[in-house]
Amino acid sequence: MRDMKCPHCLVEFHEGQAWWSVGIGSDKTGAWLLNRYFCPSCRQFVFYLESGESPTVSQGVQSMRMQLTTSLTMVWPKGVSRAPIPPDVPPEIVGDYKEACLVLADSPKASAALTRRCLQTILRDKLGAKKKDLNDQIDEVTATGKLPSHIDQGLHAVRTIGNFAAHPIKSTSTGTIVDVEPGEAEWNLEVVEMLFDFCFVLPAIAAKRKADLNKKLKDAGKPEIP
Repeated sequence: MRDMKCPHCLVEFHEGQAWWSVGIGSDKTGAWLLNRYFCPSCRQFVFYLESGESPTVSQGVQSMRMQLTTSLTMVWPKGVSRAPIPPDVPPEIVGDYKEACLVLADSPKASAALTRRCLQTILRDKLGAKKKDLNDQIDEVTATGKLPSHIDQGLHAVRTIGNFAAHPIKSTSTGTIVDVEPGEAEWNLEVVEMLFDFCFVLPAIAAKRKADLNKKLKDAGKPEIP
């Protein structure tokens, strides 16, 4: 038995605590099982379809283990959850981001295209980029020196991993499905999440603190902070 992380709530639990399976049968590719896990934290099911070699797998037989697994595919939920999306992120960015997470396992190319579009929207609408291409927008925004070093490095990695020189269409048409470099799709998501924090979470926290302080100043009869 091993520990696994729930794809719904990202809490780790011991798979043996909540595991159940049922045999589907065998075909020319091998034996098939449907594995079900129940997360004790969020109380939701997780389903995996497993194929492999096992002479004991029979249709309808429950709580079976595969002797040799050749493939294991999570069929529910469709994708792995990530950090909660800040409430101030615009709906059009949220939609692209959620879809990028959803298709990551099935199509890294599609996921990378969607996250490049998220990046371009944030760089243009929140960070003042004026250039047309994502590659140029990254240069433009990082040159201002206004971003924290970890975001500067993250954006640089987007350009490096994405290899815009070899695939310039990624820069000129960010929503286009094109080949991705290893790790590009998931790293793009990481950088989008960094920008969510910087562009939406931190400003909202600062605004609330200012509002709270101004209320105290007003109650005390003192001038408010503009």
